[in-house]
Amino acid sequence: MELEIKPISLPSDNERPFVIAGPCSAETEEQVMTTAKQLASKGCHNFRAGVWKPRTKPGGFEGHGEKALPWLQRVKKETGMLVATEVATPEHVELALKYGIDILWVGARTSANPFAMQALADALRGCQLPVFVKNPVNPDLELWIGALERLNQAGITHLGAIHRGFSSYDKKIYRNLPMWQIPIELRRRIPELPIICDPSHIGGKRELVAPLCQQALDLGADGLIVESHCDPDKAWSDASQQVTPDVLDYILSLLVIRDETVTTEGIHELRKQIDELDNQLMNLLAKRMRVCREIGQYKKEHNMTVLQHARYSEILDKRGAQGSLCGMGTEFVKKIFENVHEESVRQQMEIINQ
Repeated sequence: MELEIKPISLPSDNERPFVIAGPCSAETEEQVMTTAKQLASKGCHNFRAGVWKPRTKPGGFEGHGEKALPWLQRVKKETGMLVATEVATPEHVELALKYGIDILWVGARTSANPFAMQALADALRGCQLPVFVKNPVNPDLELWIGALERLNQAGITHLGAIHRGFSSYDKKIYRNLPMWQIPIELRRRIPELPIICDPSHIGGKRELVAPLCQQALDLGADGLIVESHCDPDKAWSDASQQVTPDVLDYILSLLVIRDETVTTEGIHELRKQIDELDNQLMNLLAKRMRVCREIGQYKKEHNMTVLQHARYSEILDKRGAQGSLCGMGTEFVKKIFENVHEESVRQQMEIINQ
């Protein structure tokens, strides 16, 4: 399905990327107004705060709901900033529209549920506000696109996506793995769709916000949504990933904004070399698969199993070590050869079962 996407026109400074900033949760009116005024004094134009905050487990602070919406109205009136919040149910939509919220976003748990997305799409039908959709919790690009399509079919054309990373059982540096290839593929599939990055939820630690902001911009993100709190250590939710408005202003001042449209003759020649090397890679892969098919024929004639576990482990270990010596990540090389091996097995299975 081809989406009808119209530009999202929101205020930003020419020298900085488009930014939505504010606390994870609207805790008190004082906290909301103090944070908002500090952000406004730093040139922020778009304020965010969670009003409905259901947590992974019950018992924590889950937001004030409708009680907090007048606080956002006050932010808008006293600072001139546009205000944004997350919606997860038709009732949330109704109340957000009633209180004049300017920007809506759909959370990761909601975008993963087609039933919830359809209910939101029906409630938002014909809405002209900007609506951003966070990636689903799991790395499922089709589910992400499906959530966008449901909204688009309901006449919502001012659509955007938020890359907030993907949950993983095997936690390492990040709270949520960036898996940059997924938003990059989303950009390839829907070039006109604005994609902004949420470094707070990807990193989970405030010290990771700055490098993630730069990395996102280097990879073509259209903007950022960052959690900022007047007193982060005392935040009622996600304290470790929030930064003060002063720190956020410093982070933004250091960002390098690159021009993706400038092309020089030098890079044109280098890209020609890349194209030629890619062609050579394809030819080598084709030759490798021809040999694999010959091996498949041999295994068929000698009644051998397709999968030889010792040989597979040998390939991964050997090529991973070679990759490291050649300046490439061991895991990167292993992933390549895992995919090559998978295709080799598929082709050999076809021959054995003929």
